[in-house]
Amino acid sequence: METTAMARGLVLVEDSPKRIRVLLGGEWIADSQNVKLVWEKPYYPTYYIPAADVRTDLLVDTGETRRSPSRGTSAVNDIKVGDRVVEGAASWYHEAEIDEIVDHVRLHWPAMDGWFEEDEEVFVHARDPYKRIDILQSSRHVVVEVDGEVVADSTSTRMLFETELPTRYYFPKTDLRMDLLAPTETETACPYKGTASYYKVTVDGTAHEDIAWWYPSPLRESERIAGYVAFYNEKVDLIIDGERLERPKTKFS
Repeated sequence: METTAMARGLVLVEDSPKRIRVLLGGEWIADSQNVKLVWEKPYYPTYYIPAADVRTDLLVDTGETRRSPSRGTSAVNDIKVGDRVVEGAASWYHEAEIDEIVDHVRLHWPAMDGWFEEDEEVFVHARDPYKRIDILQSSRHVVVEVDGEVVADSTSTRMLFETELPTRYYFPKTDLRMDLLAPTETETACPYKGTASYYKVTVDGTAHEDIAWWYPSPLRESERIAGYVAFYNEKVDLIIDGERLERPKTKFS
């Protein structure tokens, strides 16, 4: 896998070995085995697809442009499939600050109907080849406190190790004070785990919104955490085998 780390904005560009296809309005509007992974931000990459592998006959140049200090200027295109028009959903880099993305098209992820790596649909954003998830059963004694109140106490957690994030401890609901938890309407999605639902925790009349979550139906690679509940280490007090841990500093703090 060829890698180019560009000094301008420290944008990382790599060749993807996967076939990427994009579905919109019942049409495959992109189908490529030569996609670039571009880290526009440090958390995950974005697909940049060669224009030759995009249905450019469906693109309508709006005459507008988008400017990125690190990537350069792209032409903004609507996408027209039949009677359906998706405004501004394609950025075409006819020229760029980064040679590798010249004549590549960036499609706006949420505007598409489906993204596929090989024959499997992927969700939320492109998967990062440098991220890994391991889920291990653990007999460590793990306690969670909120405002001094024990809300979880277990020797049967499932520990989820995810690259660049703190270890997450997933508890069976039988080891939780479920009387202190109440579901909220919040949902988030992860391309590695699936769609999460959230709980608030109320202690002595104080509600702590969305500090716990669970995956009712996780993706296949994360199915071992189905039905288990985790808490933000950044927002609760964790005690592991009698040792109180410091709260980590992350983007979720």
